[in-house]
Amino acid sequence: MITPVILAGGSGTRLWPLSRKLYPKQFMQLVDDYTLLQNTLLRVSALAEVQPPIILCNEDHRFIVAEQMRQIGITPAAIVLEPVGRNTAPALAVAAIMAEARQKESTLLALPADHHIENTEGLLATVRKGAVYADRGHLVTFGIEPDAVETGYGYIRKGKSLEAEDAADTGPHAGVWTIDRFVEKPDRDTARRYVESGEYCWNSGMFMFKAGKLLEELESFAPDIVSGCRQAVEKGRTDLDFFRLDRQAFGRCPSDSIDYAVMERTQAGVMIALCSPWNDLGSWEALWQAGEKDTDQNVIHGDVCLQNVERSFIHASSRLVTAVGLIDHVVVETKDAVFVAPRHQVQQVKALVDQLTRMERPETVTQKLAYRPWGAYEDVDISERFLVKRITVKPKAKLSLQKHFHRAEHWVVVKGTALVTRGEEQFILKEDESTYIPLGTVHRLENPGKIPLELIEIQSGSYLAEDDVVRLDDVYGRHNDRDD
Repeated sequence: MITPVILAGGSGTRLWPLSRKLYPKQFMQLVDDYTLLQNTLLRVSALAEVQPPIILCNEDHRFIVAEQMRQIGITPAAIVLEPVGRNTAPALAVAAIMAEARQKESTLLALPADHHIENTEGLLATVRKGAVYADRGHLVTFGIEPDAVETGYGYIRKGKSLEAEDAADTGPHAGVWTIDRFVEKPDRDTARRYVESGEYCWNSGMFMFKAGKLLEELESFAPDIVSGCRQAVEKGRTDLDFFRLDRQAFGRCPSDSIDYAVMERTQAGVMIALCSPWNDLGSWEALWQAGEKDTDQNVIHGDVCLQNVERSFIHASSRLVTAVGLIDHVVVETKDAVFVAPRHQVQQVKALVDQLTRMERPETVTQKLAYRPWGAYEDVDISERFLVKRITVKPKAKLSLQKHFHRAEHWVVVKGTALVTRGEEQFILKEDESTYIPLGTVHRLENPGKIPLELIEIQSGSYLAEDDVVRLDDVYGRHNDRDD
């Protein structure tokens, strides 16, 4: 049985300003009507004898993951919350420990949540071939035959061909090799030599192995990772739909990638070429490459009007974006930021985000639209003593029972029905009705209906930050010092 392990903990800074710390690219719809995370799971759901997936993510993203799984009708075996980032080796060790506890001899298919794979059948055929080698005791990585000189990827040098061993396989042809060595992201001249030699594949970050075999190899090469992860699982706890790893145990675990910790050292590693076009969508250039282009080779999203623009990527999120005379550029507009760069310099966005982070700019952390387990809210207007928000509450969802020390609130329902708790009273508000929550009054907002509740909230007071909240009851287990 194959258990998909989805690595969904990335920050996606290279796709700023769309991707933010609290809403990175794996949760976004970048190529079709599904998010990258949803597409990753939908692709592998077609495998025969596939087990429910294990998803590992940052605890700040837990409700986003749960909601996106609900939308596509997939119930994970576990949504594992990493209290701190420790790279892929500890993440996969945790998945292997949990999978082994559920079923001995589990085969893990480890996939990043943010890749774009065009040919699902090609992927599944490659995975089936990978399962054959995993059953033989190999640790499988999936390589990508390069079709361009790319400095943003790591490379893997092919070792001995295993085609003779693979002769009995009836699946589509895909090269199979032992692994000679892993190479970090090269400069352009080195990458060109790699591609021209035909001896290298791109490192996709996708793996397949028996859970027990992975743990055996980790015990040999990185025993501290295994012991730390075992403690983090043993001392972890279930919280609603999530499994929380023990913070102290996982925090003591060494941080390392599965490449460094195991794949570069093991004698059991093999590489199989992926039978599908692949893109990790790790930059605006990658999105231009993957996008549908118009007659001028532009990729356009949103309300855009262009004159004499060629080979450019233009993304409008909230307003009309116009451009004249651009060639080979990227323009990305969101409600609170605009990014402009030549296509050949888009990798510099990471340095730009680092600069903005040092300046403590909130635009690196969250978007105007902030997601919560009960729905979402968006800041519409703000001044020194007032803040206007648009709030959406999912059907049957409720906010925490809470109070504020520094602000009062007015609520105006514009769609749906609200059940309001205000002090000792409880009442219904319908469309075009409103209420007032005085400063210090205990209150709660619920949506008892079957359609989303939308309302306008006007806050007024001397302090309007999100940390002015005292939670008295919360069905999502949130603390007073957090607003997630």
